[in-house]
Amino acid sequence: MGLLSSTKPPTQSEIIEMPSSSSTPAQAELGIRDNDSSVDPKADKSQTEGGSGKVVDAVWGEIDLSDGSGPNYRNLSWVKASVLEVKTQIGLGVLGLPAALNVLGFVPGILCILAIAIIITWSDYVVGTFKMNHPEVYTVADVGYIMFGPWGREILGFAYLLEVVATGGASFLSISVAFNAITDHATCSVVWAIIGAVAVGLLSSIQTLGKISWLGWVGLVSIMSAIITLMIGVGISSKPSLAPEGVRGVDWQITTQAVAHPSFVEAINAVCIIIFAYAGTPNFFNIVGEMRNPEDFTKSVLVGQTAITTIYLVVAAVVYHYVGQYIASPALGSAGVVLKKVCYGLALPGLAVGGTLFMHVAAKYIFVRVLRNSRHLAKNTPTHYVAWYGCVVLVCAVGFIIAEAIPFFNDLLSLIGALLATVICIQMESFMWMWDNIRSPSRGTLSWNLLMGMNILFFILGWFLMIAGTYGSVVTINDNFKSGDVGSAFSCADNS
Repeated sequence: MGLLSSTKPPTQSEIIEMPSSSSTPAQAELGIRDNDSSVDPKADKSQTEGGSGKVVDAVWGEIDLSDGSGPNYRNLSWVKASVLEVKTQIGLGVLGLPAALNVLGFVPGILCILAIAIIITWSDYVVGTFKMNHPEVYTVADVGYIMFGPWGREILGFAYLLEVVATGGASFLSISVAFNAITDHATCSVVWAIIGAVAVGLLSSIQTLGKISWLGWVGLVSIMSAIITLMIGVGISSKPSLAPEGVRGVDWQITTQAVAHPSFVEAINAVCIIIFAYAGTPNFFNIVGEMRNPEDFTKSVLVGQTAITTIYLVVAAVVYHYVGQYIASPALGSAGVVLKKVCYGLALPGLAVGGTLFMHVAAKYIFVRVLRNSRHLAKNTPTHYVAWYGCVVLVCAVGFIIAEAIPFFNDLLSLIGALLATVICIQMESFMWMWDNIRSPSRGTLSWNLLMGMNILFFILGWFLMIAGTYGSVVTINDNFKSGDVGSAFSCADNS
């Protein structure tokens, strides 16, 4: 079977022939009704019931496309999926990569970016194959239930929810930094964070990823404009914004290193910042779950990850080359006072869209859990609206608290990358492949042995990065609080 999992879902005709009592406990617990079991996971808008304009989905149930009585949760093309995959990653993560190179040095930093790109791209690919084999899956929690039962669903579901909410919350922190930079700290930083939370909450309340996909284009253009301006700015600027006053070469000098010599804590924190930059994997379950043709998911992943990695390598290398040890956190503040305002002004929509995508999928996770197996899930009833908007408000409120409790940009990214992104983006996907392929007919072949060995290696590496990275992040955050050199929790101080 090659790379694809050998555990194939039954064909539509095979499922139709099953008696209603054949529903598995997993299907029942995940909300798959007997009359939903005739779903082909590849069904798109053209595959309707008797020309009635209805699609039956293993997650959403019956979706009526003819009368507009509910949102169409299966309307995402592979191109739009690629854009969403890129935008869920590029944003906050890329702003920390030049600092990671400053810690690790050029060569180790570039190698780490490439290595993590390979691992995460494999994880993203496994998300698609697992979805095709288990069409009832929509979130990480569903995966947890299939592999580990109710406890697995709750534990992985909580880790997933915390990761996406914390990442969305980090966007509130970056938005407050942007407003402070643009307005010269015109008001309290907490106020700017609240404004960011409200803006992200309003955008997140759009019901489907298909309708949100246009925001992905806006966010991508926004953040890329800011990054390109930053790279041009640091190239032509006479002095990085964090460099001391005086004459270059006399009072200060930009230093870059091919190979740096950081402490273990510094190095592992830098690696975890890179992991955070690729931590969009859990959102890919939602994306493939709303695609018209899920079999196109692998194509969207390859396009998206190639674009992401190219951007990351270019931005990290160029900015670090021209700024060196005077890199700001986030990186947009590295090119001088005026360009700092310009870069943040350009990036502001992109930062908001990045937070929107994470808060949307976080709210959608709770929403589906609450209304699954109910007619309210795919119908615009009062219960549907109350549940949906309530979920959006809840996740934005929690994200705001997380962002304000740990108001250090790089440290927050590192902690999320170590504690949450590793288990959700590396260990889980490695185990998913092993789960689907342990009894494969190709077991014992050279390709099977190589892939099994690779997944075991990724699984072990993920646990090491999680434990070591969390330790490094906690030590650094504690040191920052003790030093008093950075703002405190819920501080009004200028964080730009």
